[in-house]
Amino acid sequence: MVGTSIEFFDFYIYATAAVLVFPTLFFPKGDPTVALLSSFATFGLAFVARPIGSILFGHFGDRIGRKATLVGSLLTMGIATFVIGLLPTYDSVGYLAPALLALLRFCQGLGLGGEWSGAALLATETAKPGKRAWAAMWPQLGAPIGFFFANGTFLLLLVWLDFDAKTAASNHAFLTWGWRIPFLASAIMVVVGLYVRLKLTETPVFAQAVAEGKKVKAPLAEVVKTSWRPLIIGTFIMLATYTLFYIVTTWTTSYGTGKVVDRSGVEVSINYSDFLGLQLIAVLFFAAFVPVSGLLADRYGRRPVLILITAGIILFGISFGWFISPESVTDTVMLVFLVVGMSLMGLTFGPMSAILPELFPTNVRYTGSGISYNVASILGAAVAPFIATWLVHDYGVAWVGVYLAIAGVLTLIALFSARETRDVSLTDV
Repeated sequence: MVGTSIEFFDFYIYATAAVLVFPTLFFPKGDPTVALLSSFATFGLAFVARPIGSILFGHFGDRIGRKATLVGSLLTMGIATFVIGLLPTYDSVGYLAPALLALLRFCQGLGLGGEWSGAALLATETAKPGKRAWAAMWPQLGAPIGFFFANGTFLLLLVWLDFDAKTAASNHAFLTWGWRIPFLASAIMVVVGLYVRLKLTETPVFAQAVAEGKKVKAPLAEVVKTSWRPLIIGTFIMLATYTLFYIVTTWTTSYGTGKVVDRSGVEVSINYSDFLGLQLIAVLFFAAFVPVSGLLADRYGRRPVLILITAGIILFGISFGWFISPESVTDTVMLVFLVVGMSLMGLTFGPMSAILPELFPTNVRYTGSGISYNVASILGAAVAPFIATWLVHDYGVAWVGVYLAIAGVLTLIALFSARETRDVSLTDV
């Protein structure tokens, strides 16, 4: 949980800066919507890199073990994040600035691509019988914890430096040096994470697989050959979760603060600092419902719980048209919207680190679960802010909800196609 929280903190400070800072500092001056879309494009690069990271780190995770691979993923993420805090801006070096930003975002994606499945396996492969979903939800808590501290850090900086995104001059202290602080400070957190991870021991399930000679030379080839169906099912099981999160966080931030305007021409204009405060409240519900989902998934099974929650996500998507129509949005309405979305996120995200690893045998579990999780990040997360921005601009906010509902339907199909894995023995699969 500690290591995952640090990695997600690093990942989410980029997501916040992608709306607040990067369109202004790292792209040519001009149409602000084009700059925002360009920023979202570099944001999405990490999701392209994540499946590559899952293959790279999954190879070593299935070959040499979970512990060493987790240390490598943490270092990859930490170094890339720290260097982002040192980058020159577009005014200083021209197009080299967004190019370097894109490269380092790609490296962030590589690191997180190897992080999730290693942390999930560390939890599931050491869990007591009947308690795997409860054990597996602990690394899942890293997402809301990292998100809370990422947005909390930016909120403190905005208040401290008295920054207003709509009125501040380009030489404001926040745009000059303040935004760099979270990126540079991540180096301290990485040291803490390394200290924790170097004290880990290898999981007993992996140790048993090694002792029985079940390791494979090429985990990627083996998982494609023997487990292609779980790869596809696992990817679409995760699709709605990713789409939900990045619509409710990254896209909603741009919509709620007036950076992207609905087709009607009516602008939602919540102050950025106020909006971050609303998100910090909502993310507490995300964190609160992760353990609830772990308990439910252990008691009732993975599929029934996720089918019910995914149906809730579909209904939530259908409600966008009246829930957050630009004519009716207030701070209170937006808070309720965020709380509902984040609560659903906690319920759907919690069991993922149990169900995805349970779909694969031990010798390809790191690679298989990582690929499913991270290919879903391309289909659900990388494009979600971009597509939602285009939809609200050209067709209206209701169509953003339709987009989320379609992702939910695809996830429902995958869940109905999957087997129940609650009682599967990880040493037998």
